[in-house]
Amino acid sequence: MTDLAVKTLRGGYPNAEEIVKGIDIEVAAGDLTVIIGPNGAGKSTFLKLVAGLLKPTDGEVRLQGEPLPLGNAQLACGMGMSFVPQERNVFSSLTVRENLEMGGYLLRRGMKDRIDEQVWRFPLLKSKLREKAGNLSGGQRQVLAMGIALMTNPSVLLLDEPTAGLSPNAADEIFELVRNLAKSGLAVLMVEQNALLALEYGTKGLALVAGRKVREAAAAAMLADDEVRHLFLGRRDANQIQKGEYHAQA
Repeated sequence: MTDLAVKTLRGGYPNAEEIVKGIDIEVAAGDLTVIIGPNGAGKSTFLKLVAGLLKPTDGEVRLQGEPLPLGNAQLACGMGMSFVPQERNVFSSLTVRENLEMGGYLLRRGMKDRIDEQVWRFPLLKSKLREKAGNLSGGQRQVLAMGIALMTNPSVLLLDEPTAGLSPNAADEIFELVRNLAKSGLAVLMVEQNALLALEYGTKGLALVAGRKVREAAAAAMLADDEVRHLFLGRRDANQIQKGEYHAQA
């Protein structure tokens, strides 16, 4: 079953030029779909439109077959979607436990069980529960941010550049954790600048350029695609793609 279905989504920021220009995608439980593209391609904007943090001008988002109210992040969360932003994704002045409690603010019961589940899922949090989140390393903060997002037991997890600013070793650890989350049954949609490495961990890839989908395929196929590798190794630029020198395949 498709957990997340996005149809012809369009939009951007209020009173600004449209950034996302009609994108379709489906993500099923167990999928780790990686969104890649050059700077300014609209990757993070697309993720915010899906999450309800921005209101689309057109299109549809369905979660397990049910239409989501567009532009309403709180209702989207209540229906089973969680979003981890790239920045300001933890409360630095609060302890790790308090951060997890904030993630579960919609819960009516079972807070302790949900915290215990995150500690089991991310063992490094166990010894940090009383520590201020602001004292954690960059990688530890990203793990905590994912724990916060998972407190509501979502079916779909959206991640915006979870390895930004991390060392190569820390990035590998985060990608491994994300892959394991997908394997556990979550549908994961992730934006990443570290395109080639992310595709090594993903199950499917989606390439965006200038707000449009130019390629969608299994991650292994995209990783083996010379055009994709050339683009993200810096040997081609987005202008070449827009002029038709990159052949889109959907």
